[in-house]
Amino acid sequence: MPENQEPLSQPFRLDGKIALITGAGSGIGAATAALFSRSGATVLLVDIDGVRAQQVASELKNASAHTCDITDEAQVGRLFAGIAKLDILVNCAGIGLVGGVAETELADWQRLFRVNVEGCFLMTKAAMGLLKQVHGSVLNIGSVAGLVGVRRRFAYCATKGAVIAMTKQLAVDYPTEIRSNCIAPGTVESPFVEAYLEKYHKHEKDKVRAELHERQPLGRMGRPDEIAQLALYICSPAAQFMNGSIVAIDGGWTAA
Repeated sequence: MPENQEPLSQPFRLDGKIALITGAGSGIGAATAALFSRSGATVLLVDIDGVRAQQVASELKNASAHTCDITDEAQVGRLFAGIAKLDILVNCAGIGLVGGVAETELADWQRLFRVNVEGCFLMTKAAMGLLKQVHGSVLNIGSVAGLVGVRRRFAYCATKGAVIAMTKQLAVDYPTEIRSNCIAPGTVESPFVEAYLEKYHKHEKDKVRAELHERQPLGRMGRPDEIAQLALYICSPAAQFMNGSIVAIDGGWTAA
């Protein structure tokens, strides 16, 4: 193997890059932060739960934790006031809601849009100046719920559809200045899913968890590290020709 070639076990690197990841205190965000750190990046872990973000950051190399409510423009502004350089923004923070249109209250609809859509907007807007300086990358973590209808997920589907639309629009407005892409995972076994089970199926968690596994044609839910591996590729120099793409990683869910 040539001296300058990376081992096949680590084909994608982020050496010298600075990456900011929202929702980095758990699940996909934490897994992405850990993998980016191992791949050479300096990682800024942002979460509304600063304690949880700090716990993750403390186990990583070149990582720091930052408490921020991404729906609060003033907090986002203070966060970016302390950032001098940024190569990668991963918008991973998000929340869910169960309910069809008739079951969805206006307050819940607005809460989902504040976190999943407005939070993504505020973070992206604040990061654009830094990202444009280095031909940086925006990676939004969407969902298959933005690609297909999911039963009793009216508001959630609407927000993830908006995330996909924002991803494509950024690629159109800034085709040579930044890269903008989106990952659309299927159901991933994570604290996000565990919170759903605790809230809606407290007395039948095992049964519903098994149903969630079976819902994916592959026969199981995804793992956060699997989503992180795709995120690493998309944000790495190897994916320079990738812009405006929406990539499903869903065990075959959207293939039907």
